[in-house]
Amino acid sequence: MKNKMLTFGNRVTGMVTSFSVMLMLFSQCDDVLDSTSYGQVSTQQFWRNGEDVVSAVNAIYEPLLQEEYFGHWERTFDICSDDMWRAGDHGEDQSIEFFTYDADNPKLRPIWKWKYEMISRANAVLINAPDVNMDQATKNRSLGEAYFLRGFSYWRHYLIHGEVPIFVEDDVIAGRLNKPKATMAEMEAQIESDFQQAAELLPASYAGDPDNLGRVSQGTAYGFLAKFYLYTEQFAKSIEAGQHVTTNAAYALAPTFEVNFSVDAENNAETLFAMQYKDGWTTDNTPQIYTTPRPWGGWDFREPIQDLVDEFEADDPRLGYTVFQVGDMVDLGGEEGVQEYTADLSQTGYHFRKFASWRTTGGLNAGQNAPILRASDVYLMVAEAKIRSGQNGDAEINAVRERNGLDPVTNADMDDIMHERRVELAGENERHQDLLRWDKANIVDIVALYAADRGPLKPGRTFMRPKHYYFPIPQREIDLSNGVLIQNENY
Repeated sequence: MKNKMLTFGNRVTGMVTSFSVMLMLFSQCDDVLDSTSYGQVSTQQFWRNGEDVVSAVNAIYEPLLQEEYFGHWERTFDICSDDMWRAGDHGEDQSIEFFTYDADNPKLRPIWKWKYEMISRANAVLINAPDVNMDQATKNRSLGEAYFLRGFSYWRHYLIHGEVPIFVEDDVIAGRLNKPKATMAEMEAQIESDFQQAAELLPASYAGDPDNLGRVSQGTAYGFLAKFYLYTEQFAKSIEAGQHVTTNAAYALAPTFEVNFSVDAENNAETLFAMQYKDGWTTDNTPQIYTTPRPWGGWDFREPIQDLVDEFEADDPRLGYTVFQVGDMVDLGGEEGVQEYTADLSQTGYHFRKFASWRTTGGLNAGQNAPILRASDVYLMVAEAKIRSGQNGDAEINAVRERNGLDPVTNADMDDIMHERRVELAGENERHQDLLRWDKANIVDIVALYAADRGPLKPGRTFMRPKHYYFPIPQREIDLSNGVLIQNENY
């Protein structure tokens, strides 16, 4: 899978929100240099066999790698949290960090577009693949991938914008291409349905099938079902879905924490979903280039702050694998060799280490994958769902702690969960969303939390509930809809 999935180079342009590309089909992607242009493919040339279906499915993944989607921009929203300072030099990032953004913020437009592009491509597969004469196991897997990736796109919309238009197969066939926002209940029903259908169709794992490593699996779908049910406070369902991961050796925790951020060990059992990168194909759209010091080849965005570093226990080895600290010796490869991390490299004193790898010949290794969901996240979600429903979650939280050589906790409570999630998943785009859902459940006071002064780079900020639970819909999309789309409340 990796060698195929990473060779997309044709970028889709045009008005994605108009869904004029909804039924356009996709080129063979084994060799992008020989592929047919996306806009030149017709239905007479495509959906002929299983290879066409697999190529179309591969194309659904491609937007994840875009700089303006998960490569950088979607991950920018975690600068709202108490883990990091925005760094960089972009005014639109400052407005996001300080909750002064509006519907014209440049960061909002592309992420809206790319999520709907993934939905468009998934719908094309779900419409056409069922009628293709092909191997049934590959067809099931392909449909499962399409359901999951569509559900994932709506999930990210749900977290960021709340209510958005839903487009499924019947809408495409009927030409219903300009729809109002769905309700929250309709959003939740669609996300749940897509993840459930994916779980039924996807294979358990790709062990023994190296050509397909990196594709989503049944564990990916169950992991996101567990997350969906936790966010909607359906705790019994979250536990049930999560246990499909925590009790299955196919999704075992890696033996050590740092393995999850090693090029040599990528796509290990713990990695349920990750952006798949290949050195030589990717350049400026990988998370590592944004979170690495400029003198070491990066662009110096999203620097960790002292507040995050102070959260780690004194003997927690994850700190050293999560952030660079003054005095660390780092091998940059090639002529640079081993360099010391010094205070002048960062304005906060730290950089994220999770996403930084260098070639032995020198230069950042753009082949390092970036995790979107790890099994350790699911363990902690199951523990939280148990605790919040009056059960004991020690087994799951201690599985994560003991993997890191830490003493177990007894009768874990929500303070234990909040601590463990923060240090285990630091920099992985979870903290702000965790705090939002805990605030909605009256577990934390996000207004007070974000008002706290964390130094000159991260002073107190004004969070307004419920306004800042969601970002606005990009104003451009509202304008293009001719009034069909209505802006989110309070914007």
